[in-house]
Amino acid sequence: MSKARVRILVLTSSTGAGHDVRAQAFAEWCFELYRHDVEVRIEQMLENSSGFFSAGVNFYNWIQKKSPWLHKAFYLFVELLSFINTRSVSFGRAYYEQVLREYQPHLVFSVHDCLNRGYFQLAREILGEEQVRCATYCGEFSGGFGYSRNWVEPTADLYISRTETARDYAVKLGMPRERTRVRGHFMQPRQYLELLTEQQRRDYIITHLELSPDRFTVFLATGGNGANNHLELLPKLLHHADKLQVIVVCGRNRETYNHIIHWRTEHPELECFVDGFSDDVHLLMQCSDAVLTRGGTTTCAKALHFCCPIIFNAIGGIMPQEELTVKFFRNGDGAGLVTNADEFGLLIDSWMVDYARYETLRKNFLSLRYDENPTFVIEELVDLAQHAAGTTLRSATFPPTARVRPSIDTEKNV
Repeated sequence: MSKARVRILVLTSSTGAGHDVRAQAFAEWCFELYRHDVEVRIEQMLENSSGFFSAGVNFYNWIQKKSPWLHKAFYLFVELLSFINTRSVSFGRAYYEQVLREYQPHLVFSVHDCLNRGYFQLAREILGEEQVRCATYCGEFSGGFGYSRNWVEPTADLYISRTETARDYAVKLGMPRERTRVRGHFMQPRQYLELLTEQQRRDYIITHLELSPDRFTVFLATGGNGANNHLELLPKLLHHADKLQVIVVCGRNRETYNHIIHWRTEHPELECFVDGFSDDVHLLMQCSDAVLTRGGTTTCAKALHFCCPIIFNAIGGIMPQEELTVKFFRNGDGAGLVTNADEFGLLIDSWMVDYARYETLRKNFLSLRYDENPTFVIEELVDLAQHAAGTTLRSATFPPTARVRPSIDTEKNV
């Protein structure tokens, strides 16, 4: 079988779910636009290359579920990689080198903070300066404590940030501004297409969720790992059962799912839709008036895109990376924040008593969003790979939608 004309190696890791989601979305976009001319290989590089890194990933995910406050110390430890991997890869080098030699990528594309420094230099050393390009997508919303120095490798050919605020911080850390771009949210193609009209939204709520299309809807979300406080929060909504309803997603947390199914049976007065891990979060957000979530960038980016105001779940503390997301939204007075179940109850009480408070928050929240053409960033990255491969590809036309407009920053990388 002949190799694809352009080959792209995506470096990711399962510290949380967001990095992997963006890697998968990129692969789906490449197939949508270029079919078999572009081949994408996704590598869980930390887990696959080193037992030391694999243990670190597991510890990170344990912290996220059990003790977010511990992550401040863990974050400072991880920052040491910015010194260890200054010019090459230390831990896991043999596996990474093997992948490079076997796959011969034209572009090494990192969507994880720990997979930039050293990884780009080693790719050029193995493959040749002219035979490979290197790029980073950083999903952080803002800069400061929690924005890892490991994100910034100044030799990268392209550095993509989610917001102008985050881009400016990358420049402050040494990334040349002319090789930076502000691009969007790396959601899957179907999520840009599945925009519900008002009638479709009502039909979906009635037929799929078996809820009322006219009630205030609170969405209790969680990441793929299933870290949540749903059982603490649901009782705070009971005395508003005549005014609101709840959508509950449990992630890959079977124990919580079982408990909530039982809780729903015992409290029939509160209308609830309950699911485990869901691929339809983008639809659920379009049916919700507010989403309660931790500061994970993927969920918050979807909430912003689908106009669903956020209540940040800070119970147990906020992880450093999550603080960047919380800061971005809170600075614009565009999100709520609760540190315990009582505060959550009081916030919902205030909205139910004075709906104008909710409307003000929603207005501020919507002022932070922007629309984009989601194909721009994919084409820019594939263009980089084409330069290294010495070929020229044309992308397919992605079906337009009413909301698709050029993003903030439309110049092409050369």
